[in-house]
Amino acid sequence: MQELPNCLYEGEQPSLITPSSPTPNQTLYLSNLDDHHFLRFSIKYLYLFQKSIPSLTLKESLSRVLVDYYPLAGRIRVSNEGNKLEVDCNGEGAVFAEAFMDITCQEFLDQHSPKPNKSWRKLLFRVQAQSFLDIPPLVIQVTYLRCGGMILCTAINHCLCDGIGTSQFLHAWAHATTSKVHLPTKPFHSRHVLDPRNPPRITHSHPGFTGTTTVDKNSTFDICKSLQSQPLSPATLTFTTSHLLRLKKTCSPSLKCTAFEVLAAHTWRSWARSLELPMTMLLKLLFSVNMRKKLNPELPQGYYGNGFVLACAESKVQDLVDGNIYQAVKLIQEAKARITDEYVKSTIDLLEDKTVKTNVSCSLVISQWAKLGLEELDLGGGKPMYMGPLTSDIYCLLLPVAGNNDAIRVQMSLPEDAVKRLEYYMVKFLDGQDNKDENSYA
Repeated sequence: MQELPNCLYEGEQPSLITPSSPTPNQTLYLSNLDDHHFLRFSIKYLYLFQKSIPSLTLKESLSRVLVDYYPLAGRIRVSNEGNKLEVDCNGEGAVFAEAFMDITCQEFLDQHSPKPNKSWRKLLFRVQAQSFLDIPPLVIQVTYLRCGGMILCTAINHCLCDGIGTSQFLHAWAHATTSKVHLPTKPFHSRHVLDPRNPPRITHSHPGFTGTTTVDKNSTFDICKSLQSQPLSPATLTFTTSHLLRLKKTCSPSLKCTAFEVLAAHTWRSWARSLELPMTMLLKLLFSVNMRKKLNPELPQGYYGNGFVLACAESKVQDLVDGNIYQAVKLIQEAKARITDEYVKSTIDLLEDKTVKTNVSCSLVISQWAKLGLEELDLGGGKPMYMGPLTSDIYCLLLPVAGNNDAIRVQMSLPEDAVKRLEYYMVKFLDGQDNKDENSYA
């Protein structure tokens, strides 16, 4: 895969975009679902648009939308308690950089996508910071291309919002760019609706976190550490509607399931096979579940914090790879069914203990980006030609496909030999007829 040319920056870069009118100067409390260690990173998106929008237009609309989304113009800090994060809503501003790259949209699509490589990082301005907490919550770079197109990269601090929140903000920015009308949905910033109980009451088991289950002394293999100690390559496989229907048929008619459930089950099994894990190992699948409507009462419309919890399915490796997809789907459905009002409250109470961490040592983590409307973003020049993450990691993303709302792209990084095995197992379910479509998995 070719490396991208360098970005050319002109003048003083970057600039700070502040809210266009006064905003509350206050400290914003972050819930236990916001500030736990697993979310201390930025969600980084890359958009490719065929038609560019002038930077002045984007800056002016960003300044207007930051009036409602003012925490994104603030700074994250450690609270006086010493173990919690909070947002200093000081209106300091979001980072905005603009650059030029000598490349066309078509060259990017043909030579550089859909698998991210390290040179993509050139497309997001690197903020010099001592630590993650010193990076402003919102960093944006717009890179103009030789053909008149543009690449938009955004980094949004995960402690402030989840995938639904990032989409809500980006669409609000697009609305401000193309319309003077007030936002259809206002963000609701207070997190106190998710305060822990006093005293905390942990009423459920939470196997997705460390310190909550009995450790299997015979299983000392740490998948996460093993993967991160090796050179990794991205794997990207696109599943069309017909592929997803084909997968679903392997579970029907006795089990109805969603595209997410069957694709997550198929990916979990293929991943376990590709890594050739110990057969006796207890393996977990962690996946995010939107709990906004599962609480009683439901979270307010426009709630702008992390509104998900991690569901956890578990299986011995041998049962997972030697069994069938039906059994894996059942495990995922049972894990989803456990996410109730009381389960969410128990999770929030559990996370009062700041030593509790997400258990990734024996887990595949799947994050769903495919049904958030991210690929529908239109800043005034049309919907994106491409949308995806700026980087690839060991965690699995289910991504939207620009121009095909029903297709889903699976992406994760693995060692090179495991990538080849993963791609083999992911497409093995196809028969001769479907193998004609195998190029869809490029």
